[in-house]
Amino acid sequence: MEQINRIELLGTVGSVRTQKVGDRLMAKFSVATNRAYKNRDGEPVIDTQWHNITAFEGRGVKDIGQIEKGTTVHLFGRLQTQRFTGSDGAERSITEVICNSLELIPDGENIQYEM
Repeated sequence: MEQINRIELLGTVGSVRTQKVGDRLMAKFSVATNRAYKNRDGEPVIDTQWHNITAFEGRGVKDIGQIEKGTTVHLFGRLQTQRFTGSDGAERSITEVICNSLELIPDGENIQYEM
């Protein structure tokens, strides 16, 4: 049986950092996704989750240089966890999305998404 590691996100870019790695452009950026619901008292709540993204410009990932804070993005990728020892000696881990498909969504474009 084939195993699957795939994530799809539609959200808003927070911070973004780009740099050249070899002959390709790489971007590390954060994406915020929101989930709206009502709590037990019927009050609206918006739960925001932040995701760390790493993308290399290539076949499915174009326009990396146009990513900026506030840009809406739709992306597909895979989850990757890295473990390391911090400067204080504590074991830490970070989970990020390695992006393999990225689309920049123009402002004001209404996106219909079904689960």
